[in-house]
Amino acid sequence: MALRHAVLAALLDGEYSGYQLAKIFDLSVSNFWHAVPQQLYSELSRLETEGLISGRQVIQHDRPNKRVYTVTQAGLEELERFAATPAKPGIIRENLLAMVQAVDHISASAVIAQLEDRAVASAAKIEVFEHTMKHLRGDLDEETFLRTGSPVGPYLTCMRGLRFEQENYEWFTSTARLLRTRAGAHAEEGEPS
Repeated sequence: MALRHAVLAALLDGEYSGYQLAKIFDLSVSNFWHAVPQQLYSELSRLETEGLISGRQVIQHDRPNKRVYTVTQAGLEELERFAATPAKPGIIRENLLAMVQAVDHISASAVIAQLEDRAVASAAKIEVFEHTMKHLRGDLDEETFLRTGSPVGPYLTCMRGLRFEQENYEWFTSTARLLRTRAGAHAEEGEPS
């Protein structure tokens, strides 16, 4: 997947400025694609040049003017082509896993601290996903929303992000707890931890 497809998918729900798109990426798209605002602005420019999105200037009297974007028919056709392309399996590329892999030969306390920091970050992301999903559902319970609600795509990607972060949180906390217990046992036995 290229950034272009993530941007096109995010723009399907409305007309957004680059700033608004960056916020959307932070809240819902970041669970499957990370991009910094500068990358988003560059991609918006490319997509507009290629005719996959259209932009228009919005005059604002009390703030600077802004440019807002929508997906064109050509953009929808690009997403159709993308959706017909076989999806590549995801891979894990995580520096924290390299640290845990080496924990038998390095200080466990540094790894435990990293795991605990990441657990805190995952807990915060879980809250954001839960809030976003509640906002998307409105007054509907999840089962009803999944059968009849709209937009279901962003909700489904938030569900995946939520599950991913819940699993991360559980792994970070349980691994930190295990390493702390092992370090304590080694200390009692007089072994280096």
